Amino acid sequence: MALKKKPVTGMKDMLPREMEIRDYVIQLIKDTYKTYGFMSIETPCVEHIENLCSKQGGDNEKLIFKILKRGEKLKLESAKEENDLVDGGLRYDLTVPLARYYSNHANELPSPFKALQIGNVWRADRPQKGRFRQFMQCDIDILGEASNLAEIELILATTAMLGKLDFQNFTVCINDRNILKAMAKYSGFKEEDYDEVFIILDKMDKIGAQGVASELQEMGYDKEKTDAYLKLFGEVTPDVEGIRYLKGKLGDCLPDKTADGMEMIISSVEAAKECEFKISFDPTLVRGQSYYTGTIFEVRMDDFGGSVAGGGRYDQMIGKFTGQDTPACGFSIGFERIVMLLLENGYEAPKQGLKKAYLLDKKMPREGLLKILALARADREAGGQVLIVNMKKNKKFQKEQLLEEGYQEIVDCFEDSYDKL
Repeated sequence: MALKKKPVTGMKDMLPREMEIRDYVIQLIKDTYKTYGFMSIETPCVEHIENLCSKQGGDNEKLIFKILKRGEKLKLESAKEENDLVDGGLRYDLTVPLARYYSNHANELPSPFKALQIGNVWRADRPQKGRFRQFMQCDIDILGEASNLAEIELILATTAMLGKLDFQNFTVCINDRNILKAMAKYSGFKEEDYDEVFIILDKMDKIGAQGVASELQEMGYDKEKTDAYLKLFGEVTPDVEGIRYLKGKLGDCLPDKTADGMEMIISSVEAAKECEFKISFDPTLVRGQSYYTGTIFEVRMDDFGGSVAGGGRYDQMIGKFTGQDTPACGFSIGFERIVMLLLENGYEAPKQGLKKAYLLDKKMPREGLLKILALARADREAGGQVLIVNMKKNKKFQKEQLLEEGYQEIVDCFEDSYDKL
């Protein structure tokens, strides 16, 4: 049977040009986030199946690549249910592993702890453009900080990084799960209906207010409640004034300090931002993950037509490991979407020193090769990138290829003239 050349469905090979951009973006992310005090960590790609199926990952839990038990633990003949066969799975995000990591190492870590994690995750999803079964995630999280300083720092760090990649015309949309719940409560919905209502509300940007109203009524919700609910959204402006309006309108339905906290985040970010972008209050922003407990945010790129980063506060996840809730807030960049946009726009990673190629005559004597190796070493020590290759018959085409690859200097090295180099 012939071996298969193509990668497994939903996964891809990466050519050198893409890897050059990926490597550059990863280093830029690390360098930028470290200036904000974030510390790099790493967690295993395999997690206990109990952690992955703990009702914290929402729909992602339906997409886990599960791993069979090994050796004597795997007993197919006596297995009655899935738990008899499976004890691990590939992580579907970096947040659940981070919560386990922090609960295991909290005594060895500073408080608050500012974590930076970059790594691959896996989801058994339906592949499509920009969506793969294996992809890179890049997360920053602040654990142990209950104040809005966490949200402010996360937004400032993420937008600073996007600005360094020359992205413009993007908007940070911000909301709070407590505002979502308060608006639903004020309109007369029951608490047990919130999740279902929010799933439909999350479609607002695709189907509009009328579409949301129709779907809510199709689900059996009272027209009076639906009309009151959607009227609130029509009355709210996407700024601090909109937050103040809801604070007065919702009254006791809205927890104390929620609106004031949102206003503080927006005003602080606007005053301290390092690049040009908009920050907008969006009461329709839902974020699908069930573990969010407070502030939620998303970066939408006008030129892309979708989000390229998202996150929020999840103060109750670590408590499921330790029995004691710990304040936690995180922001994740859509690394694969960022790279896709850069590639589509012909982005070139900044050159790191001179790229130089030595083309060797095939008859080059040993003495000549040793001299060229010494020259190449000196070039590398000076910060350059050096390639030594044998000269091809079609030297013109070879040089054209090297120029396309970004080589700025190409040196012909012939057997009778190496001593003049």
